[in-house]
Amino acid sequence: MLLTISTTDKPTTDLGYLVHKNPFRSQGRKLSFGTVNVFYPEATRDICTLAILLEIDPLHLARGKGVRVQNATLSPYVNDRPYVCSSFMSIALSRLFGQTLNGTCRGKPELVDRPMDLKASISVLPSKPGETFLKSLFEPLGYRVDTVPHLLDPSFPEWGQSPYFTVTLSGRVTVKALFNHLYVLIPVLDNQKHYFIDENEIQKLLQRGEGWLSEHPLRNVITRRYLKYLKSYEVQALESLEETPETEGDPEVLKKPDEPAGEQAFNLNRERLQTVLTTLLASGAETLLDLGCGTGKLMRLLLKEGHFKRIVGLDVSARYLQVAHERLHLDTLPEIQRNRVDLILGSLVYRDKRLEGFDAAVVIEVIEHLPPERLRTFEQVVFGCARPGMVIVTTPNREYNPFWEGMEPGDLRHKDHRFEWTRREFRAWAETLGKTHGYGATFQSVGQPHHQLGAPTQICLFTRKEEERP
Repeated sequence: MLLTISTTDKPTTDLGYLVHKNPFRSQGRKLSFGTVNVFYPEATRDICTLAILLEIDPLHLARGKGVRVQNATLSPYVNDRPYVCSSFMSIALSRLFGQTLNGTCRGKPELVDRPMDLKASISVLPSKPGETFLKSLFEPLGYRVDTVPHLLDPSFPEWGQSPYFTVTLSGRVTVKALFNHLYVLIPVLDNQKHYFIDENEIQKLLQRGEGWLSEHPLRNVITRRYLKYLKSYEVQALESLEETPETEGDPEVLKKPDEPAGEQAFNLNRERLQTVLTTLLASGAETLLDLGCGTGKLMRLLLKEGHFKRIVGLDVSARYLQVAHERLHLDTLPEIQRNRVDLILGSLVYRDKRLEGFDAAVVIEVIEHLPPERLRTFEQVVFGCARPGMVIVTTPNREYNPFWEGMEPGDLRHKDHRFEWTRREFRAWAETLGKTHGYGATFQSVGQPHHQLGAPTQICLFTRKEEERP
């Protein structure tokens, strides 16, 4: 299978910087399923073309580890795997062009975000639904799509057309975007993957689909096919795509675009995190869940405390988890530290066995982002199924909002908040929840209180009753 990428943007050989491959040197690499060769058929002042040639070893696929031949059929030996672009090509892209996919270019970093006139030619892509489906995947991303259909067998034209097309994509996009589009959509067209699908594939999809997949008109179809029709994974991925991240740019900047200036002025979030940390230390809890961990600010504080033996952060945003991974330096932590912490992609409105068996869970400024009709599901997932010994929930106090500069009664603190509660509403919800699931509820607050409006943040500490403990 052959993929070529060409540009006529001057200087054309800048393409080499973005793909981290010298235009004047060929490279080859052995993979478990074959060999990939990278070379430049042309690298002149007028045009530069990168070629990626992947040669599949069909005998290895047929006889490799874990292959089971049923009913002695020839299908493991006679198939289209060596000839069509499939998930094998995506693996080759990730192994040889990981820095390109991630948008890293040390030689000329200014090139990463620069759109270029690019032309990608693929021989061949399968599309059983036909040419229309193929175009409907790439045209919304800004590409002109030219296709050449192929007969099943030129010697027998009466057999008709095959489901295979030679495809050329033309557009002005960044190299990073093109590689990420190909990484996701090639397996979608092939409609199968050659390796085992687990939850890591959800994060890969969200990472490679960031910035375009959530708005794609065939988002659901892409997600379903990429995740091999595994319904639970599809639901998790679509739930993540529907979420709108609250912050952009520097992850260290907590302040939201429309967050009241006063909250940033005395750093309410720092006080909020410190209050939660103090409560956890006093509780004696050793295994912790940070539900809706975001970019990992609380987890960074928890890691500094040797008392905590296991710390797991869960979030619905793959981008936030990536930032948290970097903030916690998980790639370079000593092994004993690395074994204490984990980050998982998931939703608080779907039961998840990974959340069971913890001493404590914290839910910091999360519930107000949930649609009110999903609160009952959240309660069942956390308090009915996961059932940690203690749960700390923080949420804004709506009564305090008029105290912020520029806010009027009834205004919410952030555009993504679905609701905010008064102190009475929060207390009523918490006490009802506690009675339903066997938890006691105690209340405190964070921030300088107003004599009439209360404090800006309200907290409930839920403690599972002794008779409820296993």
